[in-house]
Amino acid sequence: MPNRTAVHSELYSPDSNDNPPLNGGKCRACGYVFFPPQRYGCESCGAPPEKLEAVQLAGRGTLHSYATVHLHMGNDIETPFTIGLIVLDDGPAISATLTSRTDEGLAIGDRMQSVLVAAGTDQAGGEMVELRFSKAGAGK
Repeated sequence: MPNRTAVHSELYSPDSNDNPPLNGGKCRACGYVFFPPQRYGCESCGAPPEKLEAVQLAGRGTLHSYATVHLHMGNDIETPFTIGLIVLDDGPAISATLTSRTDEGLAIGDRMQSVLVAAGTDQAGGEMVELRFSKAGAGK
């Protein structure tokens, strides 16, 4: 595997080839599962930070909603691009950039999976990768 760096290393590992897991958390007091990871305390039951544990969440879920962005003032992503709300099989709902640039072929209820896509190179010349979601079985 080539030398890769995650754009957001706190959220996922760059070492996965297929369907990378997400770094999340779980409350040992009430079982609440969350993403992204945090150490403030349970958002559901209010348990203190020491009751939280790191867990890996499978990068699979169901597309709940989506929107295509046609005008974006930042220069970090080319328009159009599509953002989806995905309810992960492990519980939390997350907002993620999809590999589909437009909403063509997308439908509420589609099965989705995490993928890593090239996002440039780091200062050492290594590949940087970013987590996105695609329709399950659709690849990158």
